[in-house]
Amino acid sequence: MLFWRKQKSSHERAMDWFRQNMVPGQGIIVHTRQRVPYPEVTGYFIPTLYNWGEKELARTCTRWLLSIQLPDGAFPAPDGVPYTFDTAQIMRGLCAALNDVEGSESALRRACDWTLTQLDASGRLNTPSTELWTDIASDLIHTYALPPLAQAGRLLGVKEYEEAANFSLAHYKQREDLVPFNRLSHFHAYAMEALCEMGELELAAQGMADVEKCQRRDGSIPAYPDVDWVCSTGMAQYAIVWYTLGRKELADKAMRYLEKIQNKSGGFNGSYGKGAKYIAGAEISWAVKYFLDARLLKMRAEGKHA
Repeated sequence: MLFWRKQKSSHERAMDWFRQNMVPGQGIIVHTRQRVPYPEVTGYFIPTLYNWGEKELARTCTRWLLSIQLPDGAFPAPDGVPYTFDTAQIMRGLCAALNDVEGSESALRRACDWTLTQLDASGRLNTPSTELWTDIASDLIHTYALPPLAQAGRLLGVKEYEEAANFSLAHYKQREDLVPFNRLSHFHAYAMEALCEMGELELAAQGMADVEKCQRRDGSIPAYPDVDWVCSTGMAQYAIVWYTLGRKELADKAMRYLEKIQNKSGGFNGSYGKGAKYIAGAEISWAVKYFLDARLLKMRAEGKHA
């Protein structure tokens, strides 16, 4: 008698990839060619782990992050330098672990207080370094630092944090380059997600109208409007935004394409296609995080549960 092994689902394989690529007792790697733990991605992976019922993994990641917080409240990037963006993404994890891991509250307060020191009088968020951004990121990604600051304010009952997030949002909303799809999809999608999280659905919909024009029949979305190759993370993030905006058909198309290009390992290269230029030769941890988030939204839209 033949026994057929049930094939694992795309999200089960993605979670397997996380387990296989987590530095034991610490956090998730940067990518498969830089196998050191990445505080930023570990931080924003924590809510994903909780949402998928992986509490022990979430707790391990949180405890490691607590152990590396700098004396001033910031958190280091893999180069040892604090970045405002990275610290804010770790705040997402601390918010998720707030009532589950001892020490999360004090660490979250210190991280928020440090973040406020990076806010200038115009509402722009500054950062001690941009060395790791190279030339493909800009400070527009700091919009994605605002939702965790606002969330921390609500959870901790500190109005100053929420007010600071809204003050900074007003600055970025005035920027003419915020909404258009005019940069790498991953970084554009950070802003679209942030707008959704901050309740600015109409602005997010404006940006996603640009993206919709670029989506191909097979569901793929170019990494930039004028290239053939795709950024896996950007596609997963766009699916998240479309599910959030109630555009299920567009999101489902993106997800079908992502599941088609998912590697056998369960992971994703940074980019795919002719001329791919965004970490095309390695599997990146953040693509898995956003794929799992999008997959959960897809299941919920279909009335299923993780």
